Amino acid sequence: MVQVKLFDCEHEKDLESEINSFLWTIDEDNFVDIKFNVATMNEGQDGQIYCFSAMVIYNK
Repeated sequence: MVQVKLFDCEHEKDLESEINSFLWTIDEDNFVDIKFNVATMNEGQDGQIYCFSAMVIYNK
């Protein structure tokens, strides 16, 4: 059965760490793909807010 796992972080290194930790829990043969996205939002004088997200597709 095909499954997805979603990840959402404010920092790219946090996203990398979370995905790597998850990938250790699944068999390499069950890995299908990763879809990645970055979104930004302008917060006026406070600067920009970044949202790094990914979806890992795998077989269970």
